Amino acid sequence: MKTEKEKMLAGELYDPLEPQLCRERDRCRDLCLLLNATRESQKEERKRLLAELFGKETDVWIQPPFFCDYGTNITLGTKVLFNFNCVVLDCTSVTIGNNVLFAPSVQIYTAIHPIAAAERRMWLESAQPITIGSDVWVGGGAIICPGVTIGDRTVIGAGSVVTRDVPSDVMVAGNPARVVRELLPEPAERA
Repeated sequence: MKTEKEKMLAGELYDPLEPQLCRERDRCRDLCLLLNATRESQKEERKRLLAELFGKETDVWIQPPFFCDYGTNITLGTKVLFNFNCVVLDCTSVTIGNNVLFAPSVQIYTAIHPIAAAERRMWLESAQPITIGSDVWVGGGAIICPGVTIGDRTVIGAGSVVTRDVPSDVMVAGNPARVVRELLPEPAERA
């Protein structure tokens, strides 16, 4: 029989109030509180807290406040920036490539609550993974919904709500986000 955590990571309905999951979220919230209270000058303390939060050393740059559910379900490439007030609900995997910029107040949601009220009353939820490619820029206040994959070198316009997969080398905007223009590959990539 699967644990609630195994169900959560597998995208199945699970009980988020199960004690182990509550302990893991409490641990994450404590780490986020400590991280959010640090200053830029506290480099070693920040480095330690980030390694504990994400489960490994990272060069991520976070402008507090930053919030997430578990931390350990987030896989970060190199040179990732989360600007002020970003939220990552990482009930399952959130994979972020290299050189990714998140403007202020970006929200990344893997969690899904049932549509039917009768099912919601059971207090069960599920989650779908999110993948964000390399060299992506996500504009301020954008929301990335469960199950979305964003291709490399893509730009997400400020305030956009990304409800479906986005290809590489495009700019999307709106609610729901739609391709508004194609972006030319970098000169070295054209050859």
